[in-house]
Amino acid sequence: MGLLDGFWRGRAAEFDSGSAATNAIELTKRHSQVSLTKQGAATGHLRINLAWRMRSSDIGGPQRESLLRHPFKALKPPEVMGHTQSMVNVDLDLGCLYELQDGTKGVVQPLGGYFGDVNAAPYVKLTGDDRFGSGSGETLYVNLDHRESIKRLLVFVYIYDQTPAFDRTQAVVTLYPTSGPRVEIHLDERHPQARSCAVVMIENVKGEMFVRREVKFVYGFQAELDRLYGWGLQWGRGHKTKAER
Repeated sequence: MGLLDGFWRGRAAEFDSGSAATNAIELTKRHSQVSLTKQGAATGHLRINLAWRMRSSDIGGPQRESLLRHPFKALKPPEVMGHTQSMVNVDLDLGCLYELQDGTKGVVQPLGGYFGDVNAAPYVKLTGDDRFGSGSGETLYVNLDHRESIKRLLVFVYIYDQTPAFDRTQAVVTLYPTSGPRVEIHLDERHPQARSCAVVMIENVKGEMFVRREVKFVYGFQAELDRLYGWGLQWGRGHKTKAER
């Protein structure tokens, strides 16, 4: 193998997970980790957004229009539309398990009203609860100006109303650093009975902030994610109030 062969292979491996057209890095099984520190993006407020949609073919049952009457419909991909209350009753929630360097542990999530704080511990803030998958979705902010106080953050998604629907929702968690490309994690693996998913781990390793794809689906809820990652919190049954709904 020549010197140029090795050079070009290295370049291909480096940029394989990125997209110049969209200025985004997609974390995959093959390329599962990125360093915010090396990108110069380990300061300021890191925005983490959950957005989701459903295929129209999954809403209201299968379409039975005759292909003889509309022959070109066979060539048309399934239409995707925004998720609204009238279509289906599925409520995806965004949450974050946190562990600080001083040993403090907890959770930020809509359930229970644990919305956190971006300017004080845990330096993680959830802006609100989107029940119907609107265009803005749900958003967490992480204050990376206090990264020295953060040990690890596990961002997760769960289905509040317990209706398994991850196989029908096109959920995407996107991280928007203060500089550099955004980071996307697609929840597109087929786990029709799963009710929760550990999406991404943000970890402080010797002062360097790493983002690592997890995408681990479980059939339970926060307590099962806790056991999977060894958080050690105590969990009880919770319900949203009417105001939270």
